[in-house]
Amino acid sequence: MVGPKGGITGTAWKFGDNIDTDAIIPGKYLVLNSSQDLAKHAFENVRPNFAHQVIKGDIVVAGENFGCGSSREHAPLALRDKVSIVIARSFARIFFRNAINIGLPVVECDTTEIEDGDILHVDLEKGSIYDETNKKEYAITPFPPFIKNIIEAGGLVEYVKSGTQLEKRERRETETDLSW
Repeated sequence: MVGPKGGITGTAWKFGDNIDTDAIIPGKYLVLNSSQDLAKHAFENVRPNFAHQVIKGDIVVAGENFGCGSSREHAPLALRDKVSIVIARSFARIFFRNAINIGLPVVECDTTEIEDGDILHVDLEKGSIYDETNKKEYAITPFPPFIKNIIEAGGLVEYVKSGTQLEKRERRETETDLSW
């Protein structure tokens, strides 16, 4: 849920390292294309009650290499309608890009001390995560303007449809730095 000053506040759902796309959404559900239908089966084999207990706006927190495995866009789609953000120590590159492209914010942070059930407040503008349960703050790198614009538009397709144009400076950054 959107918290004070436009931040995100939600309950942490903690996962470990190397959570692959098949763990996020089992392959048998790849015939579904609606994010609402996919969300009903998110983490079904890893945490069977997740889809029934997660509250819209909660936060997925994970360790290293979140979203590894196949390049299926279904994995971030299965999370988009249920969680407000995914925080991990690191992401598989293709999952990271797919998430941004569908408008799901993903940020890297040392998640070692964040526990399942902690209440987190994420301030993307300031570049911080505050764990209200443990009273600890973690730094994150704010999104570059072009990624922020894509997320705010609801994803790359919506961004292009909206006709939003990057400023000349942002355009140059995008053309020279495609490593995001």
